[in-house]
Amino acid sequence: MANSLDTIFAALADPTRRAILSMLLEDDMAVTDVAEPFEMSLAAISKHLMILTRAGLIAQEKRGRVKWCKLEPDAMKNASVWMQGFGQFEPVNLDAFERFLETELDTAPE
Repeated sequence: MANSLDTIFAALADPTRRAILSMLLEDDMAVTDVAEPFEMSLAAISKHLMILTRAGLIAQEKRGRVKWCKLEPDAMKNASVWMQGFGQFEPVNLDAFERFLETELDTAPE
């Protein structure tokens, strides 16, 4: 599971790939349609799509002459389960933590 989590999180680390996943939430798309909103070559988009495919986040299939991309929502299940494990902790209030540190640093003996 750790290896697949590494692959998934590595794929999700790139903003272009996250944008592609968001687009595919709506519906399946042809590769050329996926590429349209980005200012990069079709070859560069194809590399992003290959990374997403290897991570299992999308599937690609050829329909006639057109290559289509489809979201694989179950692929994120392991990552989601792993992240939910951290939900047991209270969110850190950074403002309160900063005030605490300032107070502690002001009262610390020199």
